[in-house]
Amino acid sequence: MRNIPLKEQSIVLIGFMGVGKTTIGQAVAQKLYRDFIDIDEEIERRFQMHPKEIFAKHGEATFRQYEKEIISEICHKRLKVISLGGGAFLQKEVQDICFATTTVFFLDLSWENWKERISLLMDNRPVLQGKNMDEIRKLFDDRQPIYEQHHSRVITDNQEIEEVADYIVASLKLAWELYE
Repeated sequence: MRNIPLKEQSIVLIGFMGVGKTTIGQAVAQKLYRDFIDIDEEIERRFQMHPKEIFAKHGEATFRQYEKEIISEICHKRLKVISLGGGAFLQKEVQDICFATTTVFFLDLSWENWKERISLLMDNRPVLQGKNMDEIRKLFDDRQPIYEQHHSRVITDNQEIEEVADYIVASLKLAWELYE
């Protein structure tokens, strides 16, 4: 794998669905003058089908394969800000690709703050369909150890989008100064 200089590496945002990866990613991209790519939107654009439809028509395994292929392609590009879907980072291959080619930020939101957003998420998130709150909490808790693998963690509880984006940009600039 070629060695991409730290300043040119793409930035990947991971975390549970609905934590703000897309919104925060767009703000970070704007501040760094980079292109923003939401992997779910990229899948939808390429396959002319919403992820929810891919899940229903072809199953989760097919969706995860598409997702992995697109992430692999995009993470090898420089100077992007990339938002991964909440389940993408569960795949070991995706983790390996991200760590080899990008800087990974974990957007961490507490369960208490996350569940306030659930009504906004239920209709469009295939993995939440048909689950009760206990099952969703288990999914949330089960994924947390996976997200604990990252380059940097950002606690987003009670933070505005701009505050989180500014923190990410400042920490990147500090890392660039220290390690380049």
